[in-house]
Amino acid sequence: MANTSSRTLRLLSLLQARRYWPGAELAGRLEVSVRTLRRDVDRLRDLGYPVEAARGVDGGYQLASGAAMPPLLLDDEEAVALAIALRSAAQGAVSGVAEASVRALAKLVQVMPKGLRRRVEAIGSATESHFWEPVEEQIDPEVLIIIGQACRDQERIGFDYTAADGRASTRHVEPLRMVRLGLRWYLVCYDLDRGEWRSFRLDRMGRPVQAGARFAPRTLPADSPVDFVRDGTERAANTNDVIALVSAPQGHVVEKIGRWSTVSEVTESSCRVTVHAKTLDWALLALGMLDVEYRIESPQSAIEGGRVWAERLLRATGGGRRRRPG
Repeated sequence: MANTSSRTLRLLSLLQARRYWPGAELAGRLEVSVRTLRRDVDRLRDLGYPVEAARGVDGGYQLASGAAMPPLLLDDEEAVALAIALRSAAQGAVSGVAEASVRALAKLVQVMPKGLRRRVEAIGSATESHFWEPVEEQIDPEVLIIIGQACRDQERIGFDYTAADGRASTRHVEPLRMVRLGLRWYLVCYDLDRGEWRSFRLDRMGRPVQAGARFAPRTLPADSPVDFVRDGTERAANTNDVIALVSAPQGHVVEKIGRWSTVSEVTESSCRVTVHAKTLDWALLALGMLDVEYRIESPQSAIEGGRVWAERLLRATGGGRRRRPG
């Protein structure tokens, strides 16, 4: 049997890994009696961890929110994943979290074992972030927290929503997943008011409130929440979508600009790409960064814009037509 200190740490790790543990199951995982488990729980409480207990035959334990943030126990994979997520958050579209992410990352890396620190540094040095468009819509971190908890706990929520045309409404939904696509966050959910699956942009939400009512998950009419959001954005009218036939395998294009485009294979060595962008210039820039041959198919404004770009580059490199002496 493990000694008291290591067993207490093991208990803390289990309580942080799952929201609720039946007492008998938790004691079995620790290989102790229910009475010993109660004593270990009391030790955690003495250390400041708010452990709640439900009595009775089916009673159990769970960590509750406390007055201060207690230390967390992370395994190796969780620590690496958290460090990578903090790096990403420092460059993301969530308002006010960049500075806090940098501080948290500094604390985490400082206490990491050298082996894990090297893993994080290796991933960071081998990863590049490309942002084709400036971040204009930012999200309140509290919105992410409330919606994330509701998704986890399968709890209905309500929120105010402003549509693209400016119309305001109040929505009541059963949240499934949050999806980050490009530089935007979406909530995939079942709209109780309309009786259908919808996706809502988080930057257009206000005052999300958990309703306290649980629900049984419904079947999403898509292979994944990401596919559902992507299909919805493709159906939406977007005059800045640029379609091009690219002389490169589908995998090459997906790796380069997959987050901002839809790619379909034509042959093993070519594919058709639809770049989704706020402006035609950003779409043309994305295609140019592929570093392969391509032909713009539509819209006509993108074809004409590409010609303007080409002529400007020729002049800049001395390759344009020279004027004949007068």
